[in-house]
Amino acid sequence: MRGSDGIRGIVDEYTPRLLSYIRSQVSSPEDAEDILQDVFYQLARVSGSDGDRSEIRRISSWLYRVARNSILNFWRKRREVPLDTEDVVCEDIAATLFCTPQDSPDTVYLRRLIWDELYAALDELPPEQCEVFCMTVFDGIPIKDISQNTGIPSATLLSRKHYAVKFLRKRFHELYDALIMQD
Repeated sequence: MRGSDGIRGIVDEYTPRLLSYIRSQVSSPEDAEDILQDVFYQLARVSGSDGDRSEIRRISSWLYRVARNSILNFWRKRREVPLDTEDVVCEDIAATLFCTPQDSPDTVYLRRLIWDELYAALDELPPEQCEVFCMTVFDGIPIKDISQNTGIPSATLLSRKHYAVKFLRKRFHELYDALIMQD
């Protein structure tokens, strides 16, 4: 890269494509703009650090990787719902995991335990597996679309998801066994 003029050129060149990619992953145009701004902020930060720009070898790949990670962080933050409030909204896949005011304390506790276990298990997954699992399961993005947007072959993405599901099944089977043994 070539200083601030180089960054300006990169911003001008990649903004339309990156914004299109980000908008395909989030529903709100405002959220897409925020994520794009974060991507370019990270570019400026890396470009300005001691003049060492050697860590960015292929700018296009780097920008899309940062965008993908920013999108994942966006969705992770969105999923962090306080379970101790009484007005939690139940939607889609999470409907069975969110509490309603009519739920018993045991149900609230069990759901909280499941969420804690899910977050812990997702943190243990390799980032690539966690990413494809979250994008397909929580965001409902088809493997084909992820492949087209990232350039990663569908077979690779399916393999990553398979290993993530296999790991999560094992973790939740252990939780299930622990809960059943308590009775």
